[in-house]
Amino acid sequence: MIGSEGKRKKGNSDVTFYIRVCYRRNADMQGSIQWLDGKKGSVFRSVLELGNLINDAAELSAGHKDNKKIDHWEDKKSVS
Repeated sequence: MIGSEGKRKKGNSDVTFYIRVCYRRNADMQGSIQWLDGKKGSVFRSVLELGNLINDAAELSAGHKDNKKIDHWEDKKSVS
């Protein structure tokens, strides 16, 4: 397993993630992502799904999306 931290800057807010890649095959990957600032987590089954999760978190952080419409992210009490 490979772990890495990444930041994406959107507007005036930083969004921090912990991404764990569990499997890589045929230029694709699967794993889990934790949104450290939002204390939420999710699993992803492709690079496209990972990108969508990162985009959703950035939009939620910037206040551009309604939190009730995002069903990809699961609430976490603590993010390790």
